[in-house]
Parts: sequence; structure tokens; C-alpha cells
Amino acid sequence: EKKFAFNRLRFSIPLNGLTTQTAREGHNLPIGVTVTVICICAGRLKIMGTQQAFSHTENGVAFLRFLSDGLATFRNFLKSEYSDENIEFWLTCEDYKKIKSSFRMSSRAKKIYEQFIKAESPKEINIDYHTREQIKRNVKTPTMHCFDDAQKIVYGLMERDSYPRFLRSDIYRTLLESLAADATNG
Repeated sequence: EKKFAFNRLRFSIPLNGLTTQTAREGHNLPIGVTVTVICICAGRLKIMGTQQAFSHTENGVAFLRFLSDGLATFRNFLKSEYSDENIEFWLTCEDYKKIKSSFRMSSRAKKIYEQFIKAESPKEINIDYHTREQIKRNVKTPTMHCFDDAQKIVYGLMERDSYPRFLRSDIYRTLLESLAADATNG
């Protein structure tokens, strides 16, 4: 097992593969910093948000070299499967929830609807008719939760479909080898 630190978060990684790990919150991260980390926890996909999400990830693997490489690798995999709209929608919704201004929220909700929800939109996500219609109504008077149902559906699709394929992919194996090499050299 090798240990390494990234932005004052400590990780331990078994050398025989990334199967278990703990992460402890780094108290010296700048306040207000938002990080997006994808984790494998007990074999399940978990997308973590802010630094507070790192208080502990029991029996989990802080997955994919934190911040840039992990998310970029998962996105590249989804692009190769022509399903990157799912992670883009999920991340866009996470950013949307941080908006404080009602004017900006209204404007952004309409853009999200046009880009991901509306039938035949450029990055239309795979959701049912009733959810699509509910969001259409929600966007007229948006709240920070107006996309939650669609976000849950998309998360479920990634967890059940894309993520297991990702774990079996060459791109994931290459990343594991790279992480193991970094841990050995670190």
C-alpha cells in the first residue's frame, strides 16, 4: 500500500489495484472550493461534490486522480459511447444549484432546459415524458431543485449502465496503471 497526498487530502492505495481506500478531509483547502470527484464506494458509483464530502468515504476508492484526470477520463469514456450528455447534465445541475440570484437562476434554468431537456435538444438526456413535462413546468418558476428528478434518473443510468462498462474498459485499466505508478513513485 502506498500513500500520497493531493491538495492536503491524504489517500492510501493498495498496489495490487484500487480496491479500498480512505480519504480524510484536508482542512487547509481554500474555503468555497468546489471539487468534483468520482468515487467507487463498495463497488458503486458516487459523485462527490464539495470538499466537505470528503469527511470519509468508508471502504471507497478516491477514484481517478482527483479533480482533473478522473472526471476527464470518465467523460472521455462517455464521449466514446456517445453518452457524455449524462455527465454534462449532472455537472451542469450541480453548478446550477449554487446560483443565488433568482434572475441568473431563471436564465440558467431555461438554458439547461433548451440544451438537455427539450425534445430534440442538442444534448437531449434520456428521461421519461412525465419528468420532461414536470421540468418544463418547473422552469417557468425555477428553484434550485427543479432538475432533481432528471438528475436522479441520469445518475441512475450512469451508475447502472455506463459505469460498469467503464470499469471494464481499456481506458480505466490504463488509468489504474498510471495511478499505481504514481503511488509507487510518490
